[in-house]
Amino acid sequence: MVLGQHQVARRGPGAREPGPAPGDTLPRLMPPIDLRSDTVSRPTDAMRRAMAAAEVGDDVFGDDPTVIALQERAAELLGKEAALFVSSGSMGNIVSLVAHLPRGHEAIAGFNTHVVMDEQGGHAVIVGSPVRALPDRPDGTMDPDQIRGSFRDPDDAHEAITGLIVIENTHAATGGQPLSLAYEQEVASIAHERGVPLHIDGARFFNAVIANGVSPKELAAPGDTVTFCLSKGLGCPIGSIVVGPKDVIRRAWRARKLVGGGTRQAGILAAAGLLALKDGDEGMIARLADDHANARRLGEAISAMDGIRSPGHLAQPGDGALDPGRIRTNFVLFRVERDRKQFLAELKSRGVLMVEYPHDQVRAVTHHNVRAADIETTIAAVAESLRATSPRPLGAGAMSAAPARPAPTPEPVTA
Repeated sequence: MVLGQHQVARRGPGAREPGPAPGDTLPRLMPPIDLRSDTVSRPTDAMRRAMAAAEVGDDVFGDDPTVIALQERAAELLGKEAALFVSSGSMGNIVSLVAHLPRGHEAIAGFNTHVVMDEQGGHAVIVGSPVRALPDRPDGTMDPDQIRGSFRDPDDAHEAITGLIVIENTHAATGGQPLSLAYEQEVASIAHERGVPLHIDGARFFNAVIANGVSPKELAAPGDTVTFCLSKGLGCPIGSIVVGPKDVIRRAWRARKLVGGGTRQAGILAAAGLLALKDGDEGMIARLADDHANARRLGEAISAMDGIRSPGHLAQPGDGALDPGRIRTNFVLFRVERDRKQFLAELKSRGVLMVEYPHDQVRAVTHHNVRAADIETTIAAVAESLRATSPRPLGAGAMSAAPARPAPTPEPVTA
């Protein structure tokens, strides 16, 4: 495998670690095929050069030229008035909620979304806003009729006031399902009819763009604000963007400082984002299609293996075979009829990293550091690891299927 100009060896299934070279005091470790998350992706050589050469200022004073250029590019790309560079996707969501919601006003969001499950209750702790959490469906959507019926009565002093709707695109808990433009438009219509904004948590927004075959402007249009991560599939070392109207972004800018997100010579970080957002082969957006194809190839191959089952829960309800047709972006979720920890340890011993996920699932996420040849190595490693791990039927011990229940179990989701 070639990363930039550096030749990197991969270990095949069953290969041993190389011994120490002359003069080494520790064994030399070969880099694994790391499918734990797209957050493990490494910046390209071009990004590293751009970061080293970046023109900088002081972003708290608002005069870092590279941050300004990144924000202008993001706003133009998504068709919004303004943009704000923040440290993380969670920070992007938090400052967006602060910008939209007076203290005590309520947001409507899916029960299994990142805002509800995976931000330490920041909507309550920092924003001071409750969330009315609705059931998510296996396609990542909430029922529009349930959304309509969840608006509070502002004339009832017992109730919070509904102030925002939040959706997540792509939807991680359903296996990275991309929400359609039509669904976004329907939810935006409900929100705007009731006089509240729509926030789109688009941590993997550009994966949804590629999967839906639409432009970033089209998919962003229904949202009053949209966040997207630079540090996932786009390969940057850090950062996310919030886009929206100038007045909302101004409030988000103040909130960023409140939560400790004011950075100084941030152009060093923004330079990588500018490269990632370039058009065509110069950028990192169009190539996300390769990640989707690699995920689909992995899913198709392992779905035929004895011991691989449906991920269950929202990702693919039921205990049947893994359906690779549900793999539409860069997530592969599945369960194993094995001891999950032992299976993952066997994979690791073969140079492949995956991660435990809620509901007894295993997750693999493709990204730009994982090439097609690595997927073939991974397929072989999965087959060997299954053979090396004792069978354990679904429902036995740790490999139990998610029980039927009226509301989803609150389990954290890894980024």
